[in-house]
Amino acid sequence: LETITLVDGRHYFETQKIPLKNADGEIHGVIVTFRNISELVATKKALSQRTIELDAANRELECFSYSVSHDLHAPLRVINGFSQILLERYTGKLDEKGKHYLERICANSEHMGELIDDMLKLSRITRSQINRTQVNLSAIAKRIALELSSSQPERIVEFAIAPGLLAKGDEKLIQILIENLLNNAWKYTSKHPKARIEFGAITSEKDNKLTYFIKDNGAGFDMAYADKLFGAFQRLHSEADFPGTGIGLATVKRIVHKHGGQVWTEATLAQGATFYFTL
Repeated sequence: LETITLVDGRHYFETQKIPLKNADGEIHGVIVTFRNISELVATKKALSQRTIELDAANRELECFSYSVSHDLHAPLRVINGFSQILLERYTGKLDEKGKHYLERICANSEHMGELIDDMLKLSRITRSQINRTQVNLSAIAKRIALELSSSQPERIVEFAIAPGLLAKGDEKLIQILIENLLNNAWKYTSKHPKARIEFGAITSEKDNKLTYFIKDNGAGFDMAYADKLFGAFQRLHSEADFPGTGIGLATVKRIVHKHGGQVWTEATLAQGATFYFTL
């Protein structure tokens, strides 16, 4: 096989030459076939150029991300630091309303710091490469469940984690995925006296593939707003009831899509929610 280019430099043909031999093995002719591959070559060139442009854009985005992290965190630390000094040194000269205002400043500067950190995490996940290995999802879920239970030992939460759930994927990214979904379930069951969080899988009858799910009996939500859930900074509950940055489910969606899967949810207000995903 070889590729030849016509004089105009825009048309390409792939040629194949097959020798014809007689009974004595002598070549007495050649069959030559031509296949027009001009569109294929043009597409490859366009993809190559696009890849170069994307690499440059990613490098620029990475520099921007680090710049944002440094430039925005610095003034926030100053705001928070001086607010804390005012609260500590001048608390006797402030009335209750003044103290409240300063506490609000501290809380909001800390919240903005969390938002910046979560944005950077989301950006890094978008740019990261997939390193596929055999991953034990059950073991990851059990470890995260133990950490959550240890963080608030006063809470009564029943975890039901199916054993032996395995998948091919990037272990670090899948851990972030499960962590975000279990943290979500933990948070939205915080007002339930007998919370239950389940991690399991169901097998599709069509293709025998697994669909994983994390189910809770917490606050739930109205399915009319379900399409907003996986966007960055989208929240269906007030900050006062359930604090957070609104980045977790956007991160989940990015990780699932990087693994070629899908993520969706089913919920009922005040009766819990189930998040499904495939890899």
